[in-house]
Amino acid sequence: MKAPWAALVIALLLAVPAGGQTRGGLPEWLAGTWQMESGAAWADEVWSPARGGMMIGAGRSGFGPEVENWEVMRIQRRADGAITYFAQQRGGAPVEFPMVTTSDDAIEFANPSHDYPQRIRYWRQGQLLMAEISRIDGSDAVRWNYRPIAQEAD
Repeated sequence: MKAPWAALVIALLLAVPAGGQTRGGLPEWLAGTWQMESGAAWADEVWSPARGGMMIGAGRSGFGPEVENWEVMRIQRRADGAITYFAQQRGGAPVEFPMVTTSDDAIEFANPSHDYPQRIRYWRQGQLLMAEISRIDGSDAVRWNYRPIAQEAD
């Protein structure tokens, strides 16, 4: 099972950040490889460009050399046109978060019936990608400030 995961991550690492665009309601500006470091704490996320009504993401976070958490995500346009975020933490069952708001450089999803998080937000501030999870009222917020990882030319 290691090989398919590695292939997905390598494929996603080739994504190049795009700014200020959506494709079919999907946040094209999210595509790319993103990293955050704060002391020994770190996190990274990788998002594919929008294609076929879907974006696929993978994320992990840790402290020092240890991975503490990982998940696979997707943002998908459903048959009815609704945009939904699906999160699968540590390979568990997918949890759905319907989109509640979007703009040229921000998107928010919410699922008030989920224990935590209930709200997931992404937005751009210049070159940075900001991400936040919280309860539906904004309490217990955790925020990541990601910088883009430059891709080396062949």
